[in-house]
Amino acid sequence: MQTPRCWLAAVLGSLIVIPCAAWAQQNDALNLKRANPALTRFVQSVVEANPRVQAAQAALSASGALRDAALRPLYNPELSFDAENAESDTRSLGLSQTFDWGGKRKARGAVAESDRLVVHAQYLALRWAITVELLEGLAQHQTGVERDALAAARRDLMNDFAALAQRRFDAGDLNRVEFDLARLVSTDARIQKATAAAALAQARQAVRNLTPRGPTSQWPSLPSVMPTLPSSATSPQSLVLALPEVLVVRRQLESADAMVELRRRERRPDPTVSLVGGEENGERLVGLTVSMPLYIRNRFNHEVSAAIADRSQAQQLADDVMQRAHARLISATERYELSRGAWQDWQQTGQISLTRQTQQLQKLWEAGELSTTDYLVQIRQTLDVQESALDLREALWRALFEWLWASGQVDAWFGQGVKQ
Repeated sequence: MQTPRCWLAAVLGSLIVIPCAAWAQQNDALNLKRANPALTRFVQSVVEANPRVQAAQAALSASGALRDAALRPLYNPELSFDAENAESDTRSLGLSQTFDWGGKRKARGAVAESDRLVVHAQYLALRWAITVELLEGLAQHQTGVERDALAAARRDLMNDFAALAQRRFDAGDLNRVEFDLARLVSTDARIQKATAAAALAQARQAVRNLTPRGPTSQWPSLPSVMPTLPSSATSPQSLVLALPEVLVVRRQLESADAMVELRRRERRPDPTVSLVGGEENGERLVGLTVSMPLYIRNRFNHEVSAAIADRSQAQQLADDVMQRAHARLISATERYELSRGAWQDWQQTGQISLTRQTQQLQKLWEAGELSTTDYLVQIRQTLDVQESALDLREALWRALFEWLWASGQVDAWFGQGVKQ
C-alpha cells in the first residue's frame, strides 16, 4: 500500500510542479533580438538547408540576372556588306543603329527591378513560413513528449490500482462493480498511452519534414518564459506594411505601374540611322539613311489600356491583402494575450489548487476516508487537468509564433535579416 501511494505523489509532483516551474518567471518586454541561442542556430541551419529556400534563392538570383539584362541597351548595331557585278561593279559596307528614343530601356529596367523585388518578398515569405512551420513542429513535439510521459504515468498508476483492486476483490473487500471499473480505467489508460505515443511520432514527423537528419536529442527546447508584447503591437499599421505578403502585393503594384509606363513608351517609334560607304565603278560612295516607323495602322493603344487595367487589379488585390493582414495582426495579438492570461491564471491558482488537491486525495486515501472508485475518478480528473495545461501551453506557443509572423518580427526575434 505504501509503495504505490508514495510513487503516486512523486509522479504527480514531477509532472505538475516541474513543467510549470519553468514558466513561473515573467518578462515585461519582448526582446526580439535575443531568442535562445541554441534555438536560433538550429532554426537558421534548418531554414538555410531547406530545398524550398534554396530553390527560392535560385529564383532570386535569376530575377537579378533578368534585371541586369533589362538594363542593357535595347538595340545592337547591324553590319551589312553588299557586292554587285553588273554594268557597274558596286561594293559597299554599311553600319546601322536603332536608337532608343523613347526611353524604353529605362522603363524595362524599372519593370525588371520591380519583378525582382517581388521575388525577394516571396523569398522572405517562404523563409518565414518554414521558420514558423519548424517552430510549431517543435512545439508539437515538446508537448507530445510531456503528454506521452503523462500518459505513461497514468498507465502505470492505473495498472497499480488494477492490481490492488484484484487483490481486494479476491479477498472479498471489493465488490464486482468497483473491480470492473478499476480494470476498465486501466484499459483506458493503456489506450491513451498508445494514442499519445502515436501523436508523438506524428509530431516528430512534422519536424523531420524540415530536418530529416539528426537525433531528436539535438532538437532545442522552446522558450520557457512567455513575454509580454511590445507597445508597438498597439499600432499595427507600420508593422503590416513590412510584412512579406504585403511587400509582395506592393511590389506587384510597383511592377504594374512600371509596366504602364513601358507600354506608353513603346508607343514612341525609334529611329534607325544607317551609314553606307563603298565604291561604284572606281568612284567612292558614301550614304546616310534615317528611317522612322510610322505607327499608323497600329498605335498600340490597347496594350496601354490592358496595362492600366492590370494596374487597377493589382491595387485592389494589394488593398485586400493589407486589410486581411491588419485583421490578422489584431486577432493574433488578442489570441496571444488571452492565452497568456489563461496561463498566468493557471500558474497563480490552478497549479496550486491541483497540487493541493493531489495531496488531499492521498491523505484521504491513506486514512481510508475515500473509496477506491472515488479516488480513481478524482485522480483521472487531476491528470486530465494536467493534460489540459499542456494543451494550453502549446496553444500559447502557437499564438506567439502567429504573432511573430503577423507582426513581421520573425527575423527580428532571431536577430537576423535578409538582404535586399
